[in-house]
Amino acid sequence: MKQAAAVFVVGGRRAGRGRPENRRRQHKMGDIMTYRHVLALGAAIALGVTFGAARADEDYGPLQVIEAASGKVLADPKGMTLYTFDKDVEGKSNCTGECAEYWPPALAAADAKPVGDLTLIKRDDGKLQWADDGKPLYTYIDDKKPGDVMGDGKNDVWHAVKE
Repeated sequence: MKQAAAVFVVGGRRAGRGRPENRRRQHKMGDIMTYRHVLALGAAIALGVTFGAARADEDYGPLQVIEAASGKVLADPKGMTLYTFDKDVEGKSNCTGECAEYWPPALAAADAKPVGDLTLIKRDDGKLQWADDGKPLYTYIDDKKPGDVMGDGKNDVWHAVKE
């Protein structure tokens, strides 16, 4: 009785032809290539997840993105919606005095550092204020609970920071 030669498919190639030492080499080579591909794919996924998660945490520093009635908005640590003012210029707040009573600036700690698109500006009173790409950020006095967006579109110059 004759024995049939075993045929293996490894890495998309048919192994088992030719001399015995070639069969072993083909089989091992196919396993190594498959193993390398799996390792590379796993490493790429792990790095992507790690750096993606780290980036998401870093982008907003002490601020956060929350779900509001108008969609996702940038908010302060208490969850209060943040706004920009059209009359501000990049790096300078033009909302002072009575304006700042209705639209309190999003103040930053003295040791705060810029993170992601968030920068810091120095107000006329010397305090630091958070800014989004240089535009100063504010809360609104009529927003009573996290996620309120009562100031969005106010007087056509106040806008919730949408994410």
